[in-house]
Amino acid sequence: MGMKKLLLLVALLGVIQVGGIAATRFAKLQEDQKMELGAFSVSLSVKDIAASRAFYEALGFAEAGGNQDQNWLILRNGTTTIGLFQGMFEGNLMTFNPGWNAEAKNLDEFTDIRELQRQLVASGIELTTKADESTTGPASLTLSDPDGNAILLDQHR
Repeated sequence: MGMKKLLLLVALLGVIQVGGIAATRFAKLQEDQKMELGAFSVSLSVKDIAASRAFYEALGFAEAGGNQDQNWLILRNGTTTIGLFQGMFEGNLMTFNPGWNAEAKNLDEFTDIRELQRQLVASGIELTTKADESTTGPASLTLSDPDGNAILLDQHR
């Protein structure tokens, strides 16, 4: 093997090795930063809850919770969950429920919303509203992504 080919091979192996180290560090960083946010749904601010319910039922959604007389419903189609809320908030929200799985069943173990809040703040995320750190149990917080999309973390227990 010529000297140029040997140097090229050594250089290539060095790049692969450095790339492997970088990939390993990146994977570790992602693992360290993983947040368990709980069940995900989209919460829709609707004008007419009965009309919205009929529309989403035509798309195959069925009632999974809520109370239409109180102007809120939870609808599910397979593993997809949406909430319909009339007159409760402006705009639509991405909603996460710490402590629940996708069927709104309690998880045995979960990260409390106050711990999630500490992690978010430590990461430099600005919160719109905060959970009271002196409490336990149900609490919520809100934030917006860089494009202004609203996110609600709503812990029910």
